[in-house]
Amino acid sequence: MSSVAGRFGYANRSPYCAAKWGIIGFTKTLSIELGEYGIRADAILPGAVDGPRIQKVFEGRAKTSGKSMHEIKKEAMAVQSLKRLIAALAIFLASDAAKSISGQMLPIDNDMQQAS
Repeated sequence: MSSVAGRFGYANRSPYCAAKWGIIGFTKTLSIELGEYGIRADAILPGAVDGPRIQKVFEGRAKTSGKSMHEIKKEAMAVQSLKRLIAALAIFLASDAAKSISGQMLPIDNDMQQAS
């Protein structure tokens, strides 16, 4: 499990982004090393998922930007992913239907690239 932070950089989040970018390289390397044994490796890159961790991120953004928590959450969640889609993708990737998919990064982020 990576994150959209594995595709983009975010101000004041360098340790988190570095870790998520690292997962992408690790996934691609595992795919190469383990493919001959029929073992697949892919990374799921969700966008924002509501919960305690993202709430702390929103608090930090509100504090540094001077915007309200409501404004920050509205901006971020406008391009957020949904938990049920993450689970559905994980189940699909574990199935025989995805047997030819490996070494891929699969974002579920409502195309946040358009938002940046």
